[in-house]
Amino acid sequence: MSFASRERQDLATTMVEMGPDAPTLCGDWTVRDLAAHLVIRERRFDAMAGIFLPPLAGYTEKVQKSVARTPWPDLVADLRSGPPIWSPYKLLDSQVNVHEMFVHHEDVRRAGPGEWTARTLSTDTQTALWRFVRLMGRLSYRTSPVGVTVVAPGGRREVLRGGRRGDVVLRGEPSELLLHALGRDAVDLEFEGDQADIDALNAVDRAV
Repeated sequence: MSFASRERQDLATTMVEMGPDAPTLCGDWTVRDLAAHLVIRERRFDAMAGIFLPPLAGYTEKVQKSVARTPWPDLVADLRSGPPIWSPYKLLDSQVNVHEMFVHHEDVRRAGPGEWTARTLSTDTQTALWRFVRLMGRLSYRTSPVGVTVVAPGGRREVLRGGRRGDVVLRGEPSELLLHALGRDAVDLEFEGDQADIDALNAVDRAV
């Protein structure tokens, strides 16, 4: 079983444990809202475009609210079963859902009650997530007023935003770097640089 598949199963289990009305790190979305988002992403291609194109977001939101009204056990079952056989995601699941399932699992874990702790992931998984850090970090930090360099164990280092005043260095596991690059602040990272520059970076809209 691929990491994406395992993470999907663990995400579904965590969602059941937290409950449909629990908060997430995705703004005001509840766990039910997040589950609906993941289901329409893989099953409702008529509504998927609005996830990426703001002019179509209204229709996507309407469909998501409709799907969110699915009985909770059935909604979780749809998520757990993965993309249907006719979905392009069926063949691409192990590639395109590596970061998607991980990040949204943490959205549920880290928004829950009590303190969260970063999970220990395999070296292969961290390597896979590092590729997404390099790819998505350039997009998410594109409006940063300061330079951004990320450093991970094993000598991995990448400049994601250069040529700006100041420079902020983020140090940590690729999993934590990816969460920050995708707009999450509940991360286990070391930040190096002037505090004003760090604050400016954290204030950037890092949504991709």
